[in-house]
Amino acid sequence: MRTLRTLMTAVLASAGLLGLAGTAVADSPSPSASADAEAAAPTEAGTSFRTATAIKPDQRATARASTGDYLYWVLPVDAGQRATVKAKVTLPQAARHGTATWQLDVYDGLRRRQACTYGAQSRKAAQDAGSVELSCTLRTVRAWAEPWANDPLPGSYYIRLTVTDLRKDDLGLPIRAEVDATTADTGGAHAVDGSLAAPLVPGAGTATPQPEESSAPGTSAALGEPDGGWSSGWWSDRWIWTAVGGLLAALAGIAGYRFTRGSGRPSHVPPGA
Repeated sequence: MRTLRTLMTAVLASAGLLGLAGTAVADSPSPSASADAEAAAPTEAGTSFRTATAIKPDQRATARASTGDYLYWVLPVDAGQRATVKAKVTLPQAARHGTATWQLDVYDGLRRRQACTYGAQSRKAAQDAGSVELSCTLRTVRAWAEPWANDPLPGSYYIRLTVTDLRKDDLGLPIRAEVDATTADTGGAHAVDGSLAAPLVPGAGTATPQPEESSAPGTSAALGEPDGGWSSGWWSDRWIWTAVGGLLAALAGIAGYRFTRGSGRPSHVPPGA
């Protein structure tokens, strides 16, 4: 029994260390990566899906434009990640003639508009407002889905920022836009079996993918991918806990057998009886 208790204690301790190690790795920031992201943050935005400016998660992009322009950015989101996109529009100081409604939309690699689970995706700015802030948190990206489903899939995600309701007298006024996106790993609770043959990125459906044009040199949307590359879709932390659960079940079976089989032949029964 002492050996059995020692084994069970070791298994539980190992499981706890695995969980703590995974959390520590996920939560440990990389100063050099953050510095590089800030240094290379784009200062322009595209005007269409084809010219969308590529950004990375946790990277703040800025752009100067005119009221009425369509501004596009694109970032990679992998399976098992939940993306949150935030935008801030600094409105012109010049006298405006009325309110304006700003909207933040996110599209997947198939250019399907994705619904927000929460966040202020559309907001009206008062005539004298200095800025307006928008946000959109997407559903967790799945590794695989049925063709008829509208589930978010791994690949490029396009961010579009524009004004949807504005007086004609206010068109063309200068604005400053800021956009940043963060991704959080949701873990094996949202994992599914199966995976895509390739992420949904520009050029994935051609025999020889070609990078598309981008408004910023060297930041083509077709080249964007998460740090460390795209995941295969089959691995998740569910495998660890399944293995630990199976081992605990085996130990429980051994313990139950030892408790129920007794100590062997009673001492008062003579041998050979």
